[in-house]
Amino acid sequence: MIRTRLALPAVAIAAAATLAAIPAPPGAAAAPPSEFTPVSVSHGAAKGKVVKGQFLSYNDFHGAIDPPTGSGAVVNASGTSTPAGGVEYLATWLKKLRAEGKTEGRQTITAGAGDLIGATPLVSAAFHDEPTIELMNEIGLQVSSVGNHEFDEGVDELIRIQRGGCHPVDGCQDGDGYGGAKFAYLAANTIDKKTGLPILPPIDIKYVGGVPVGFIGMTLEGTPSIVNPAGIKNVRFTDEVETANKWSNVLKVFGVKAQVLLLHEGGTQATATPTPGVSDCNGFTGPIVPIVAGLNPEIGVVISGHTHRFYSCSLPNSKGVPTVVTSAGTNGQIVTDIDYSLDSRTGRFVDIDATNVIVENGVPDGKGGWVKDAAGAYVRNPDTVDAAAKKVADKYRTAVAPIANRIVGSISGDIVRTATPAGESPLGDVIADAQLAYTQSAGAQIALMNPGGIRADLDADQSSGGEAYGQVTYGEAFTVQPFNNLVTTQTFTGAQLKNVLEQQFVGFGGQTTQRILQVSAGLTYTWTASATAGSKVSNLALNGTPIDPAANYVVTTNDFLANGGDGFSNLTLGTGRVTAPGFDVDALVAHLATGPIAPGPANRITTTP
Repeated sequence: MIRTRLALPAVAIAAAATLAAIPAPPGAAAAPPSEFTPVSVSHGAAKGKVVKGQFLSYNDFHGAIDPPTGSGAVVNASGTSTPAGGVEYLATWLKKLRAEGKTEGRQTITAGAGDLIGATPLVSAAFHDEPTIELMNEIGLQVSSVGNHEFDEGVDELIRIQRGGCHPVDGCQDGDGYGGAKFAYLAANTIDKKTGLPILPPIDIKYVGGVPVGFIGMTLEGTPSIVNPAGIKNVRFTDEVETANKWSNVLKVFGVKAQVLLLHEGGTQATATPTPGVSDCNGFTGPIVPIVAGLNPEIGVVISGHTHRFYSCSLPNSKGVPTVVTSAGTNGQIVTDIDYSLDSRTGRFVDIDATNVIVENGVPDGKGGWVKDAAGAYVRNPDTVDAAAKKVADKYRTAVAPIANRIVGSISGDIVRTATPAGESPLGDVIADAQLAYTQSAGAQIALMNPGGIRADLDADQSSGGEAYGQVTYGEAFTVQPFNNLVTTQTFTGAQLKNVLEQQFVGFGGQTTQRILQVSAGLTYTWTASATAGSKVSNLALNGTPIDPAANYVVTTNDFLANGGDGFSNLTLGTGRVTAPGFDVDALVAHLATGPIAPGPANRITTTP
């Protein structure tokens, strides 16, 4: 796209532009324009020939082959809610943006910033995420960093995902083999403890008009605290700034002066009114800010992720030079279009523009993009999808449909994961209750669930396979809990249980992020925000009886938590561990079968200032 360039040092606000405006047919109301405000950075005039290029990027795809449902729409600054995502639409928008870049003489490189796989719906997860990788190959991804979720099944599985080969246990389930990722996964800061080397390539170099462009890829240093420790015991994760600059210097030795950091770490815009636009950078904060502040100036673009937020920013690097920093939200609902120019003499970036583009469901088809719905109203054409991507996706949809569309239970209404000020959610209650019921034979009295393991709401209106209102399919349940964690019970003293709950808060037991565990019926307590770390939890009781510090209690969690995930090292101190015969999703399915299940009361945890 052609955009107005404004010199910085500061975030520039360019004139709003309309991407792919579609004229309404006669008699139809004009569609509201999709406004995108690009961030633009200029590094001065080129000393040699100007070479034009384009990066198209996305992050945190999470195997979202189908368009997200429920609250999955993208809400822009205008308040417009736009249904977006789905791999067929993502493929179409990528092709459209590449074509636009080509008309401007730009060579396109498509890049990712991690979490392409992991925490995926059943259509991908049932095949160990091979469908997602096959689709990433199909839609032209060329390079990506790893993210924390690339490690969900461990380092060995990630290397298989990159290199190919059948799964060591389940084989090649779709019957046609698995050739691996055609794109390069980069893992600069994931270091094998034995060899001292990255487990996958740290850098990649591509040429744009004869000028080398270097890519450095890595996940966040904090990955060990948010993945199952069992799968990463033989690797360590190094500091983002130190690692990025180390490999930046290596690239400079090879004469690569235009560098891009693919980093699975990010930030967020302020959420106060007005709603931030997809390409805004309003009140921006987060771990990415100090990381960028420490980077070499050769790193002109940082394509980030992890926070599932959209933004397009200009942040100062270690020399105070503006660096373009972007994120495309999550689930393939946005593509970041980064147009740039290079100086053929110096090999450096000259100008960089970055704009986030919504992957609308129903895109211009060259014939106006409009069709009539059943009521006779004009709507965007929902059938305008990429045929090649759809063919791959449909192969796996068909294969998994008998499992995914099986009705497993029912709910009385929507059950959401939105938390109260105390950190408790109705869906968190239901999942904790499900795990407690599932482990009654092991004597369980209490169940605890990590909120990050709850990946979607249960929507009573959703009809994945034509089921009635309130009916829940296995695929919908799996989307809520997609990790296939084991369900375990352990025995803790009351004092140890209190320490587990104290470790929800920063500053106790090494905890660095506040995470409120979801609790089963009967367990109640209050936490005080202003209390010192280690003394925040009070009024801890089970079925109205105060927890006895010296008594024993049988507690159920998933094995991610039991192994110390999310920083809960105190959950590794239990004794008499027993593992249930199924996975966490099996516990939820068994509970739903007793339905209709009502939303949890979200009143088990209270908080005071």
